[in-house]
Amino acid sequence: MKSRIWWLGVAGVIGVVLILTGWKLIARPYTFQGSVIDPPAPVVDFRLTDQHGGTFHLSDEKGKVVLIYFGYTNCPDECPTTMAIFKQVKDELGSQADKARFMLITVDPERDNSQTLGTYLAKFDPTFIGLSGSPSDLAPVWKEFGVFVEKSPVDNAGNYEMDHSTFVYVIDKDGNLRLTYAYGVEKDAILSDVRYLVGE
Repeated sequence: MKSRIWWLGVAGVIGVVLILTGWKLIARPYTFQGSVIDPPAPVVDFRLTDQHGGTFHLSDEKGKVVLIYFGYTNCPDECPTTMAIFKQVKDELGSQADKARFMLITVDPERDNSQTLGTYLAKFDPTFIGLSGSPSDLAPVWKEFGVFVEKSPVDNAGNYEMDHSTFVYVIDKDGNLRLTYAYGVEKDAILSDVRYLVGE
């Protein structure tokens, strides 16, 4: 009787191991938190000027996961909020942070030159990439990502705001647009997706 019970116990343990092993083999694929671009869309290479005055080519970032936000340094709310989220994501990536790039492309080239972008991004993380250029340089990039840009009327003091799209765009290591996030997305959602893409 004891022998039978012992064998039943062994069989039970083996059964649990097989179930767990099988579960790993049939585990569900990763579910992205952002809006998925399916199929992934190759992004046309572009050339702009970074905050150090150097020439930036998107194609040079292949092998990295790139997060892009279109905004401007005089933005009162969405832009600094998004940059703060970028900083949190980068910090929590830890040792994987060097496999991701965080980028702000201006929608206000009239005011956002290299120096302005550099000063602004240094408040968040000096490794963030700030890109500007002439309106004719930037317009094709805005169009490539479907970004809405419109200058508001200038007030008596010469001030104005820029109405613009507030999505975050994620490009994978192969240079394909994979995900977008609407403004207000939780930091943990972006962090989870970036970790997955970095490890692909």
